[in-house]
Order: sequence, then structure tokens, then C-alpha cells
Amino acid sequence: MAGSPRRVTIVGFPDVELLDVACPADVLDAANRHGARPPYEIRLATVDGQAIRTCSGLTLQPHLRLDQVAGELDTLVVAGGWGSATAASDERVLAHIRRLAQTSRRVASVCTGAEVLAAAGLLNGRRATTHWRWAARLAESYPAVTVDPVPLYIQHGNVYTAAGVTSGLDLTMALVEADHGPTLAREVARSLVTYLQRPGNQAQVSLFLAGPPPEHREVRDLTAYIAEHLDADLGTPALATRAGLSTRQLTRLFDAHLGTTPGKYVRTVRTEHAARLLSGTDLPLATIARRCGFGSTETLRQAFLDHFDTPPSAYRRVHVRQSYG
Repeated sequence: MAGSPRRVTIVGFPDVELLDVACPADVLDAANRHGARPPYEIRLATVDGQAIRTCSGLTLQPHLRLDQVAGELDTLVVAGGWGSATAASDERVLAHIRRLAQTSRRVASVCTGAEVLAAAGLLNGRRATTHWRWAARLAESYPAVTVDPVPLYIQHGNVYTAAGVTSGLDLTMALVEADHGPTLAREVARSLVTYLQRPGNQAQVSLFLAGPPPEHREVRDLTAYIAEHLDADLGTPALATRAGLSTRQLTRLFDAHLGTTPGKYVRTVRTEHAARLLSGTDLPLATIARRCGFGSTETLRQAFLDHFDTPPSAYRRVHVRQSYG
């Protein structure tokens, strides 16, 4: 029936991440309060129906056992958390997820919930993401899955995977917009004091937040110089000369301490700074390109496509429309 609720089941387990449950649940509840028709019927299910202790120590009381979930579902969501490895090795959990996936319009995971979907075989042959800390483990454990640790969330067919924690909010906002349109989604975002949605292809971790400054003095000094002189000549020969090193020595140092080449590092810093200017100013693209050391707007555009999988103009439109002042 057209007016029947959209049945959503969130799968939890002991040591689940509370936000992995709360973000999807609260977004859908907010959609209901702002007039989603048909509304979402949200249920938390566990394998035995018993209360579960979350990673933070708080306790959640599920609505029902997994074997009590029957009939067609609109959305099946598998949460993540420290207990995901145990859940992924529990054949009872996996059997129910396989069964429910067959009658669900779409299936989603948040964070390490992707490991549970992978163990159930639901990610075989698909591109998927998970929290960047656990991406390598997922890829190694499940070679049939194409793991991409960069995006906030990925859709492959009717299966959605979110990077982790608050990216579950971004994914669920995208689902609400797909179900009910941008007007209702905007009201939900305003209610939750959040973005309408960050683009799924936005990187999980900015280079500026990825870690502390390098301990190696020359590398640390060069990264500081790069950040402050984006419009200067930052080619590998120029940087090597500044540090009193050969280009080969410089390349080896960057690989050892930053895991990348000098050229790639510079391009990433320039691109991420350009993203900050696009979202935080109304400067023309040509000015941003010049300030960030790109030779032209076309070079800036190509860097954005490579890094964010979206052109700078589209990136700016998304972030401007998400600013509510």
C-alpha cells in the first residue's frame, strides 16, 4: 500500500557504536516529524532481543529479535562498532542479514558494519567503504570487495556503505532526500543543525587533520613552507634546493614520513586549501586557482576531479546551499 510505513530495521550487537545507531534513527525520526509520507517505522533488532551495551557504556533496549523481523523491509541498516568482528563471525547474525537483504529495498552499513555485510557476502563484487582506520583490514579479509577508504559513503546498486560514525548521518540524509525530495531534507537538516548533506565523495580525512606534523626536521619545515607559500614554485627541484637535498633524497624522505611524493603532497595541499576557499569565500575560481598555485582554472578543475571526484563549481554549489547562516 502506498500509505504503509517504510519499515526500517537497524541491526545492533554488543559493543555497537551508539552514533552508528542514533544517526540513522534520529534522521529518520526527524523526517517523520517534518511530514515524511509515508513515514519511517524504525526498529532496532538484535540476535537475541536482549539489551546491548554500547561502546560508550550506555545500554540500548532493542524492539525485537532478528528472527522476529519478517516481511518486506524498506531499509536494512547494519551498525558498526567494536563488536562488529564478533557479529561478523556469528553465523546466526549473518544468516538473518542474508535473509532480510533478500526482501529489503536497500541495505546499508555504517562504519565497521561493512565487515558484517562483507561476511554475509553482500559486498562481493561491489565497491564499498568503511572507517579509514579499518579499511585495510576489510580489504585484506574480503578480497572480493573493492574497498575505497576515501568517500564518506558509497552506493553500489541497492547497497550503501558509510565511512563511520557521523557519516551515517550524511548517508541517511541522502536517503531521506531520495525518498522525499530536497525540501523535506532541508527541513530535517535545519532541525538537526547539520548540513543538508556532505557529498558522499567528500574525503573522510583531510590532509590537515590526518596526523601531527612530521618529526623529521627538514620534512616538517618544508610542509610548513608549502602551506604558507601555495602560490610559489613548489616543484620537487625547488623544494629540494630549499632543503639542501637532492631530489632523490627529498622524494625518499617524503615517502618515509608522509607516505607520498612531494608533487602529490603539494597538489593535495593546494586542492584542500582551494576547497576551503570555495566553501568559505565568494572569491572567483580564477582568483582561488592563482592563490593556491594552480596555473589555471582548468588545472584547478582537474585537481578537484582527481581528489573529490567533483568539479570545483559543483563543490561550491553544494556547500553554499548548505549554509543556513
